[in-house]
Amino acid sequence: MFDVLYDYFLDALIDSAKLVPFLFVIYLLMELLEKKAGNSFPRLLGKTKQVGPLAGGLIGVVPQCGLAAASASLYSGKVITLGTLIAVFLSSSDEMLPILISSAYPVVSILKILLVKVAIAVVSGYLVDLLFKKGTQTDQNEKDEVERSFGEYEHRSNIFLCALRHTLEIFIFIFIFSLALNIIIGSVGEENLSRVLSSIPVVGELVAALVGLIPNCASSVIITQLYLDGIIGPGPMFAGLLVNAGVGTMVLFKTNRNAKNSLAVIGLLYAIGVIWGTLIELIGLVF
Repeated sequence: MFDVLYDYFLDALIDSAKLVPFLFVIYLLMELLEKKAGNSFPRLLGKTKQVGPLAGGLIGVVPQCGLAAASASLYSGKVITLGTLIAVFLSSSDEMLPILISSAYPVVSILKILLVKVAIAVVSGYLVDLLFKKGTQTDQNEKDEVERSFGEYEHRSNIFLCALRHTLEIFIFIFIFSLALNIIIGSVGEENLSRVLSSIPVVGELVAALVGLIPNCASSVIITQLYLDGIIGPGPMFAGLLVNAGVGTMVLFKTNRNAKNSLAVIGLLYAIGVIWGTLIELIGLVF
């Protein structure tokens, strides 16, 4: 028994360690992007009300950690519409992109995933604004509160240490999840586990979307790894990653004075993710 657990441990450690150099380079590039861009992305979002969902979908796909959080503050301050917020949340994917790239996933497939996410985000954002049209006039106090929120998500100056810390955090998440998955697969079998998640229609999408709502980078790590390991298909993967806005959902509850409204936004986000994930699975899209 000990030998088996040791093998699981060693396999998970080796597989996770292989990703570290690639993850560090990717996160270093992301840190440079955030340092150069500063608050320009969220400020641009706040100035594009006429094309809010389109801007939200396009800007949200940029791997900038604080964007979903800043967008939540913008929505709470009535600077952007609900549709724009939903577009940003749906387009964001937290750790998906770094993991796909570091795992040498085909570039064409990555681009397809990103394009589909952006398309879903834009279409959904406009539909939400059409169904829940609401004014976005804000008073000066709300504007000041939003301005202060930008500084809360600005990056530290030492980009190398930030990239290293982020890399180590994701390495730990991947290692722990890989070890747990090795144990589970060793106990029930990969085919049996995949069959359980895909045998009953919509169940995979419902569960993946619940995991995706967890406001932690571990949720996107888990969903992406399950997809890469062939445990879940494109439908559950999209359902989970569409609703995965990182800490954006936490910031929404923190900055929005209307708790019921925040719960409604999360419920709407969850429903949209499940619907699109189910459609993708039914259509049989391959990435």
